[in-house]
Amino acid sequence: MRAAVLQGGTVETRVIGDPVPERGQLLVRSLACGICASDIHFMDHLEAGMDDESGMSTYDRDAEIVMGHEYCAEVVDYGPGTERRIPVGTRVSSLPVLATATGRRIIGQNPESPGGFGEYFLLDESLTRVAVSELPSEIVCIADAISVGWSAASRAQVTAKEVPLVIGCGAIALSAIAQLRRLGVGPIMAVDFVASRRETALAMGADVVIDPAEISPYQAWRDVAYGPPEPMKEMLTAAGLPGCVVFECVGIPGVLDSIIRGCERGTRIFSVGGPPEGEHLHTLTAKRKGLNIQFGGGPLMHHWDEAFEAVCSGSLDVTPMLGRTVGLDGVADALAASRDANGPVRIVVVP
Repeated sequence: MRAAVLQGGTVETRVIGDPVPERGQLLVRSLACGICASDIHFMDHLEAGMDDESGMSTYDRDAEIVMGHEYCAEVVDYGPGTERRIPVGTRVSSLPVLATATGRRIIGQNPESPGGFGEYFLLDESLTRVAVSELPSEIVCIADAISVGWSAASRAQVTAKEVPLVIGCGAIALSAIAQLRRLGVGPIMAVDFVASRRETALAMGADVVIDPAEISPYQAWRDVAYGPPEPMKEMLTAAGLPGCVVFECVGIPGVLDSIIRGCERGTRIFSVGGPPEGEHLHTLTAKRKGLNIQFGGGPLMHHWDEAFEAVCSGSLDVTPMLGRTVGLDGVADALAASRDANGPVRIVVVP
C-alpha cells in the first residue's frame, strides 16, 4: 500500500507492506483522516515518551510509523476470531486504540498499529462503530477530535454558579465549547491570539472571545463573571462569588503555569493540552489558591460514542473546523502547514 511514513523525524510517502489483521481485528481502507496537533507533537518529540512503560506508543526515530488517528474508514476484511458483525464496505470509525497479541497500541503511533495516513490500517472489532450518516467522510473523521473536548466538558460538570474560560481555540477547545453550549452552560469565554480561531469559537458556541494581547484573560473573566464593581457589590455579598472553570487546550509549556498564577482562588482547571516536553508549575501558588487540576486522560468510551453520534447525525455542525483536503503526497506539506496557528483547525488527508 501507499502511505505517508514517519521515520527519522520526517514524513515521506512511499509503498510499504499491507497490514494483516490479527485475531479480533478488522482490515479497513482509510477514507479520510484529520491531522491533529498531537501528530506534530509525536513526530517532533519522540523522546518525550521514553519513560512510558505502557508500550502504547513507540518512540523510536528509526521505526516506520504511519500516523493518523482521527479517521473514517471502510471495512475491507476480517481477521481470525472476529464476529464479522459489520459488513464489508460499511463506513466505520473507532476510538484509536488497537488490541494486539502483545498489548494495547495507540493507532498511528506504533509500527503494529498504522493509522489513517495510509491506504489501509487495522481496527479493533470490539471498539469499531458504524458511521450512520449521509455526511462526507471528511466530516465524520472529525468526531474523534470532538470527543476529547466533549469528554472534558462533560466530566467538568460545570454548574450554574460557574463561568467557564477556555484557553486556546484549536480543535479540542472548540469541541469543549460545543459541548458546554449543548449542556446549557454559559456564558462561555474563549481565549486565543488568532482572530480566525476566535471567530470559529463563536461559530461553535462561545459567548465571549478574548484576545490575550489586548487584555488579561483573567481580568476579562472577572469583568464578565463579577460585572462592574459597584452594582455587583450587594449581589456578591449575598450570593457569593461565581466560580471559575478553566479548560487549558494549548499544549505549550508555560500556559498551564500562567493559568495557575493568573486565575481566581478555588478555580477548577481541566488540562487537556499536555506539552510533550513537560511543564514547570508553581505548585505552592496552586496550593495557596486551593486549585483543583484534572489532567487529560483521553475521552471516556461513552463520551466518544456520544460525540460520534452527534457528528454523524449532524446535530453538531463541525463544518466551521474543516479546512482543505490533501492526498497522501501532500501529507508532509500539510503537517508543516498545520503548525501555523493562522491555518484551518483541521486539514484532512484523503488517501
